[in-house]
Amino acid sequence: MRSLVDQYIDAYNRMDVDDMLVGIHPHVEFKNISAGVVNASTSGVAELKTLAQLSLSLFSERRQVIGCFEVQGSRAVVSIAFRAVVASDLPNGLKKGQVLNLSGRSEFEFQDGAISKITDIS
Repeated sequence: MRSLVDQYIDAYNRMDVDDMLVGIHPHVEFKNISAGVVNASTSGVAELKTLAQLSLSLFSERRQVIGCFEVQGSRAVVSIAFRAVVASDLPNGLKKGQVLNLSGRSEFEFQDGAISKITDIS
């Protein structure tokens, strides 16, 4: 489990979408929840790839750092520190060059030796 999560986050930090998907189950489900609201979700590896590619343009740099890593059966709960630099002015009011420092958690579920569900919560 840990090696799959480490590989996924390392590829995320390098902005390498194809490498992010190496350990992903074909029927993966993804959700991003911010302030209790689901603001992005996908079903299947093709939708996750599309979302990941679209998000590349949002930040000129980004980095997730794993804090605590806890295994709960077939699930891993990971505390995440996130730092990013906004690439251009965004409709939500974020400005080009603005630095974001956020903390949250990611929950990973596994099936058939691959990541089958990712829920990011901030």
